[in-house]
Amino acid sequence: MRPGVVLALVSASSLALLGAPARAASDPLPARMADTGGGSQLITAQADRADSTSGTLTWWDLKDGQWVQTGTAPARFGANGLVEGGSRTQGTNTTPTGLYSVPFGFGIKTAPSGTSIEYRAVKDSSWWCQDNDSTSYNRWVDPLPGDCRETESEHLVSYSTQYTYALVIGFNYDKPVRGRGAGIFLHVNGTGATAGCVSVPQDAMERILRWVVPGKQVHVAIGTVDGATALTRY
Repeated sequence: MRPGVVLALVSASSLALLGAPARAASDPLPARMADTGGGSQLITAQADRADSTSGTLTWWDLKDGQWVQTGTAPARFGANGLVEGGSRTQGTNTTPTGLYSVPFGFGIKTAPSGTSIEYRAVKDSSWWCQDNDSTSYNRWVDPLPGDCRETESEHLVSYSTQYTYALVIGFNYDKPVRGRGAGIFLHVNGTGATAGCVSVPQDAMERILRWVVPGKQVHVAIGTVDGATALTRY
C-alpha cells in the first residue's frame, strides 16, 4: 500500500477516535457500560472480583440524558462467586453476570404501598420450576405441573425470609437453555451468601419495588469491577 494511503487511513482513524465520546472513570457507572437495556431505569450489582460473595447494588434513573444514582445497598452474591451468564452451569451456586430484564415481582408479603410493577402473591401452591425435563423449566408455576418434579423445584413459600419480597431477574428466561440455570432473583437477604441470586436488606428491597416503573423498562446488570466479567462489558 502506498504511504499516502496509509497516512490517509491513519488520519481518518484518528478523527473517528477524536469524535467518539470518551468514557471517563469519573462518569456514572451506567455511562461507562456498553449497554443499559434501552430504558430509563437501571439496577447495577457489582462485586470486586469474580470470587466475591458480596458487593454493592445501586439503582439509577436516566434524567435529562444523565444517569443519576437514586439508591444503594450492600449486596450478596452466590456462595461460589460470579460467572459469565452465557456459560453458567445450574446448581453451581454462582451468580450469572450480564444484562437482564425484570419480568415481574413476587413475594410472601403484600407488595409495598406504591408498587406498580406486576407483583404475584406467593401461595402454598406457588413454585418455581427448575426441572430440566419440564416444559415449565425456569417458570413460575401455580400449581406445580405433573412434569415438574418437586425435588427439582423451589417451593416459594418455604423461603419465608428471602422471598418476603423479590424481583425476577430475566437470566435464561426468554429462551431457556436446559442446564444453564433457573430461578435467579433479586430478593431479601438470608443468613449468608446465596445459591446464585442477588440479595439485599429488606428495607432496600421495599424501596426498589416502590421505585420500579414498568414503562421505564428497568434492567439489571451484574458484574465485577474489571476483568472478563466486568460490569462495563454489558
